[in-house]
Amino acid sequence: MCYIAPGQTGACDRYANEAGRIVRTDPVVMLSHAVEQGGRVVPFAARDWDGSPVPADAFVTGIGAGTTYPDYKPAPFIVSSRLGGADMVTVVTEAIFSYCGVKVKIDTDRFVGPEGAVVRVAGQAIGHVTTAEYGSQMLSLGGVHHLTGGDKAKGRVTCATLLSLCNGEAVEMEIEGGSRVIVQAGRAPVVDGVPERRMRVGCGSATIGMFAVQWQGLVDEVVVVDDHITGVVSEHQAGKVLGWPPSGIRIKGHRSTPGRYFRVSEPGQGWGGTRLTDPLEILGDWQAAKGARPGLRLLMVSTTGEEYGYYLLDQDLRPVRQELPPDLRKTVQLIDENCEPSLCTVLFMGGAGGSLRAGVTKNPVRLTRSVQGGATRLTCGGAETWVWPGGGITFMVDVTRLPKGAFGYVPTPALVAPLEFTLPRAEYLAMGGHEDAIRDLDRVMEEGAEYPTAARVERWGEG
Repeated sequence: MCYIAPGQTGACDRYANEAGRIVRTDPVVMLSHAVEQGGRVVPFAARDWDGSPVPADAFVTGIGAGTTYPDYKPAPFIVSSRLGGADMVTVVTEAIFSYCGVKVKIDTDRFVGPEGAVVRVAGQAIGHVTTAEYGSQMLSLGGVHHLTGGDKAKGRVTCATLLSLCNGEAVEMEIEGGSRVIVQAGRAPVVDGVPERRMRVGCGSATIGMFAVQWQGLVDEVVVVDDHITGVVSEHQAGKVLGWPPSGIRIKGHRSTPGRYFRVSEPGQGWGGTRLTDPLEILGDWQAAKGARPGLRLLMVSTTGEEYGYYLLDQDLRPVRQELPPDLRKTVQLIDENCEPSLCTVLFMGGAGGSLRAGVTKNPVRLTRSVQGGATRLTCGGAETWVWPGGGITFMVDVTRLPKGAFGYVPTPALVAPLEFTLPRAEYLAMGGHEDAIRDLDRVMEEGAEYPTAARVERWGEG
């Protein structure tokens, strides 16, 4: 229902008016393993295709395929193929999602904001901080309430943010009561202007369990400072198994099981995701009756090995900082070596339960049941998806596994994502599929779709 003047493109930049006929402005993307193996593949256009052979393993994706909204018409591409001797059908469309968002995993110990805090871009609320995971902070962004439940500015900013994140672009966001974070899929996060380098090797207790043997004989006490679970080697079960003698240390915090302490500090930008810049703040008076003595050697280290300090107790049993001995430096470097690179992960999440199913079958619920039952394989731009159990077709996909520029938008506002449903031909016909619209790939390209489009072949992405 958009008006596009001759020679112009629409507001969504997806369609154009070419001599009075609507055309898709971007080429439909096909993926092929032949490209990986050095096969010669050239782009071609459907409207004046010269008949150049398409790779035999070409898989038509929804990228650039267009849509037949309002979906009672067959999907733009319903392609027949033979895979491993089986007759298959792949139904291809660009789906319009008002019910969609992204889940963001940010590998960092730094405090980005309290759970439930609002996430803003350009001053507009677009989501919130959700429950933290092991070594990562998690954000939930978008969703129908942010896209369509507020004013136009909120919807537009939310849509633009989701589009940028899904297409691998960097977005700066501000978290109420927390930090400013730059998120980009597949890249290290930047928290308050500081790029992250490593995610934690584990919590303080896990770090003790992994490296207690490395420290034995080199130091008399080790404290791994962590906002969640701070570990103390002499009290920890790992230390007990190794016969580690008590040191008389006292930790200010909530003692859990032996050698494990909660809430030694408030969360922040310091050691192990705490507010600490001086780890000695969490230590109480050392107890001579329980093993403390002058000259006792103490190592304090963070869960990434980025912060560390080495101390000797003086005559008054107070820790005095010293230069880290070479043998202990190797153990700190071992922690660093065992930390994985810090990355941002962006998962697109959408509900494909709407009218787009009618473009696949005359009986839409059968598609839902086929996907849930595993008979129909759902991919997004050729990438594997994870389909949630339960009702509907709610799926997630790692955006870095799709070709570049795979996502689009419409001014509703809503996101446009490529979808492909692949299933045996017999299953497709049994569910009430659009049999008359099935074409093999060469015929599809000869005849063109409802909205003519160019096409190009790319290699399958990693994974």
